[in-house]
Amino acid sequence: MDNEDQESLLLQGVPDNYGGVKVNLTEPMTIEDFVPKLRASLVYWSNQGTKGIWLKLADGLDNLIAPAKAEGFVCHHAEREYTMLTSWIADVPSTLPANASHRIGVGAFVLNKKTKEVLVVQEIDGHFKGTGVWKLPTGVVKEGENIWEGALREVEEETGIKTKFVEVLAFRESHQAFLEIKTDIFFLCELEPTTFEIKKQDSEILAAKWMPIEEYVNQPWNQKKELFRFMANLCLKRLQEMEYMGFSKVLTTTSSGKESYLYCNTDHANLLNATRGLASTSG
Repeated sequence: MDNEDQESLLLQGVPDNYGGVKVNLTEPMTIEDFVPKLRASLVYWSNQGTKGIWLKLADGLDNLIAPAKAEGFVCHHAEREYTMLTSWIADVPSTLPANASHRIGVGAFVLNKKTKEVLVVQEIDGHFKGTGVWKLPTGVVKEGENIWEGALREVEEETGIKTKFVEVLAFRESHQAFLEIKTDIFFLCELEPTTFEIKKQDSEILAAKWMPIEEYVNQPWNQKKELFRFMANLCLKRLQEMEYMGFSKVLTTTSSGKESYLYCNTDHANLLNATRGLASTSG
């Protein structure tokens, strides 16, 4: 059997960087056609010393999930457009990474330095429904969105206020927080307002206003709940002691050339941005 005939009996895969194979199926296939090709491919990949198999089934190929599981595959994760299954066929312990385990949230400390007021909202639904608590605008960072971009977007969506990113003041993590499974990482970002007229989001926000920062900090909720007290006091400290510095962003690229942001101490971020393109020295 020549290579062309052999390939027609196998599922077409692309090697990954870790000794595995990625298979992306997008066209309809019957179970009768799929199962023999999968079994032959598993034998072939095993003989080639392949370790892990990533089997991506496009939306509409749900008929292939059960047959794949019958051949040892397990569901890794699912999105609207596809279902991803994996199989580890090497004799060594699996090194396939688990599904994404974290959700990224952002909160926005939007400070009007002239009036010493902070932008706050009351939510229609959720944990704070009916509490009367005034809170910072918050939300979840979308897929493919940078942390600072998520903070700007959430503020504008909820209040209509346009802002500029200043820095990350702090972050916290909480395990088994989202769906009682995923870890939630929350970044508190300082933003500088460039507009001041509030136009609240009617679907999610009950009310929005500029509040004196001391009044925000001294709310009973913030004083009784330790984490909220810590974060509120941090915002107050930032106003009173501007030398408190968080993390600013530096635009850079990954080793593969993709745009990325490095967050580091504001003084050093300013230095990196000012000396961009210059060779580093040891002093």
